[in-house]
Amino acid sequence: MKGYLWTGAGGARPEEASTAGHLAPWEAIAVDAVGNVIEFWGFKRNQGRVWALLYLRGEALTAGEIERELGLSKGGVSMLLRDLERWGVIQRVRLPSDTAWRYGAESDLIRMVIRVIEEREAGFISRIRADLGEARRLATEAGGVPREAFGRLEKMALLAEHTERALKVFIKTARLDVGGMFGVFRAEGSASARRGALKEPAARGHKGPGAREL
Repeated sequence: MKGYLWTGAGGARPEEASTAGHLAPWEAIAVDAVGNVIEFWGFKRNQGRVWALLYLRGEALTAGEIERELGLSKGGVSMLLRDLERWGVIQRVRLPSDTAWRYGAESDLIRMVIRVIEEREAGFISRIRADLGEARRLATEAGGVPREAFGRLEKMALLAEHTERALKVFIKTARLDVGGMFGVFRAEGSASARRGALKEPAARGHKGPGAREL
């Protein structure tokens, strides 16, 4: 990965870097909160904790400092930093006369979400869409598939298509439009409601033999 030489006058010298060995209570709460949110989104909790630590400190830390501050293993930190750097939410920097790489946080955390969605979720949805397309092809070739069942299969394929499209738009614009996804089944629900509404008056209007007005 590409690194940068940190020449800023305000940057901390290596010997001035944090050596607390543990987080302050307020830092621990904030770092864990970000980690929990990241984990909820399907990422590793410690990916969020590493980013939050670097962001809160406002300075670049070495891998060893991150290990000590968060109580993580050397191998674990190495993997976390590699992922975060690949997604573009942290960057490597090197201070003048410093031999160790340091890592600073980028402020745009949404980039992390977008990159992972692009690599993971988008590919997953594409495979689902391909599988549903194959199921539709086989159903057409087999023949004899009930029309309602085939129609529902079509809706499933359409849902996958709308989901894939929404994810592609999100990757490009960071805006998620789920209107088309929800609309796939909304039309069917409205049609069912209309059919029920038509049947109810007919049932009320039917009078059996001997029925009389009250």
